[in-house]
Amino acid sequence: MAHKYFPPPLLRKTRIVCISDTHNQTPKLPKGDVLIHAGDLTNQGSYSELKKIVDWLEKTEFEAIIVIAGNHDITLDADFYDEHGSSWRWPKPQDSEHCRKLLEDSPSITYLENQAASIYLNSEKGPHTCFKVFGSPCTPKMWTWAFQYEADEASRLWDAIPLDSDIVVTHTPPKNHCDTARKDGRSGCEVLLQALHRVRPMLSIFGHIHEARGVERVRWNVEPPENGCLEEDVEVWKDAGAGTNKQSLVDVTAKGGRPLDNSSALTRQSINPRFPMRDVGGQADEDEVLQASILNSTSGAEGVANNEAEGKAMLGGAIACRQVRAQSDIGLPSGPDVEMVERRSARRETVMINAAFMGPRSAGPKTFNKPIVVDVDLPVWSGEPDAE
Repeated sequence: MAHKYFPPPLLRKTRIVCISDTHNQTPKLPKGDVLIHAGDLTNQGSYSELKKIVDWLEKTEFEAIIVIAGNHDITLDADFYDEHGSSWRWPKPQDSEHCRKLLEDSPSITYLENQAASIYLNSEKGPHTCFKVFGSPCTPKMWTWAFQYEADEASRLWDAIPLDSDIVVTHTPPKNHCDTARKDGRSGCEVLLQALHRVRPMLSIFGHIHEARGVERVRWNVEPPENGCLEEDVEVWKDAGAGTNKQSLVDVTAKGGRPLDNSSALTRQSINPRFPMRDVGGQADEDEVLQASILNSTSGAEGVANNEAEGKAMLGGAIACRQVRAQSDIGLPSGPDVEMVERRSARRETVMINAAFMGPRSAGPKTFNKPIVVDVDLPVWSGEPDAE
């Protein structure tokens, strides 16, 4: 559904490869436009482990690579490492800042930590689509691990997800969706589920619970009923790649026959890489525009601010326009709920994806899952090449 004041954007299929919980593994990945890694890159986050993973990611041929950390990536949580790092065995003392820079300074990786970025695919042969993604490494407190939050911190953390997020990447699952652990039952976060109902992104990508790898297509109750159930319907995905040579593919495009009932928050009026972080329905003043400035892409897009601290141009021509990092312990405020009724009513479904690569931990041999490939229609921002 298009808002009556804004014409709908052109749409084109974009292939997103989803993976999580690789734990030092560097699997061969299927081809795609965007790679999203939902945390636990390593076993404990040593510099050598992170260097291996970053080198692997940078050699992949995706136009955009979105990465968050997980509870095992200990050195990336500097405060946690300073307090608890001595509990782990290290080849030598680690420098958290040095470890973080591997990801933050990568020319091809967009590393998100409780913040959002607008991604503009700009490669000559790519789909020329765009989307807004929020990423967080945080998980509910359990044992002693990095990036954890107490129950009373959850609302402040997940309220920071911008309303116009098309993709939400978290390490923790939401409650009741691909979150069943063998020992602990449902291990997802209830407050995250409530936030996803508020935002209703196209995709929610996570990991953390290895044995719960899978996909669910959720249709939301736009207005929660009296019984409090946020979901109207949940459809469990059947993996065509299980036990076969096929890809583990989720096709929610119009051409696939079952398009996702969820319109991108971006419209032809709002698709503009110069003002990428404006929340839907809100107004950006001059200071907000400066805070959301981005770096020139490798293709030399015109009219784009050059600010390495707040933006990143990725190899292949993609442009990542990121929010300024939060100054508080958790999250960035997402602003008031000012989305228009017509546009929110067009966001009815979310695909929940637990993309854990490593199988359940057990005494036997390690097992691994295929990356999950998602085909989704996203808005074209540049006008070239012509939309299909």
